[in-house]
Amino acid sequence: EAACLLGVVLGQDLEIGDDGVFRIIRNVAKDRVISVVDPEARHGHKTSAHSFDGYKGHIAIDPDSEIITATVVTPGNAGDASVAKELITDLCKDTALTSSTGTDSNSGPGPAADSSSNPDGDDPATVYGDAAYGTGEIQSFLGEQNISSKCKTQPPVAKNGFFTKDSFSIDLEADTVTCPGMVTVSISRLKDGSGVAKFAKSCTACSLAGCCTASVIGRKIRIGINEVALTRARTEQSSAEWRMDYRGTRPKVERKLAHLMRHRHGGRRSRVRGRLRIDADFSLLCAATNLARLAKLGISSISHSQWAMSP
Repeated sequence: EAACLLGVVLGQDLEIGDDGVFRIIRNVAKDRVISVVDPEARHGHKTSAHSFDGYKGHIAIDPDSEIITATVVTPGNAGDASVAKELITDLCKDTALTSSTGTDSNSGPGPAADSSSNPDGDDPATVYGDAAYGTGEIQSFLGEQNISSKCKTQPPVAKNGFFTKDSFSIDLEADTVTCPGMVTVSISRLKDGSGVAKFAKSCTACSLAGCCTASVIGRKIRIGINEVALTRARTEQSSAEWRMDYRGTRPKVERKLAHLMRHRHGGRRSRVRGRLRIDADFSLLCAATNLARLAKLGISSISHSQWAMSP
């Protein structure tokens, strides 16, 4: 085991040139092992200018009571949305859809997800999350699970101030894309279900080409496999009601993270090594925070495993 670790630590910084000579790599290896005493730790980034080494702690909360309902610890380089499904299992089809939960990461700018439900069970649960959760995969998953999504999806961007993707009219039923110059082309589908619309020679004679593309082969619009979910999410979040609800609910999980970080017990710095041990210690910290929250709400246990709120 020690020999394998030594091989990884040495090998991740070396590459073989065309002449067969080993040289030091002039970049950071993917999934780089950063510690020989804790091989599961990784480099992470909170922002492009703020990095850290170690792990990320992710939480799920109920937005009404602000009780933490789930925790997960990942290496520092793991994407914040990579554990989203794990944190909201209580909202999925095979469990009670009327439960509540929420998620966020204490080491990165990652998504925060909260969920709320109708006491009558008529409405589906709702998940709130920032842009890290608003990926096509997550949006599609929430739709499949009949979970209402309040996860923020970033609008399309284009370099050099060119027309963005939302300037084009995409008709998924007809499988066509119409550009701002009113030229319509068909979407060429790939094996994985994604596609691309190529305007090619149409851009040569177009008066808007200078605002659209600098490519000699014309503008291309890529259609992802989750395009329907992303389009629906962007349309919903354009309403003032959606934004007001989002801004009033999602920050609650950020406040809960602040509560976790103010404690010395496993706050910013883990007290043990290894993801499994840190995961258990982080869960213990969250459990203690929950007890403090229950006391704040004036809730106490009574007979028959029930709870009561103090007057």
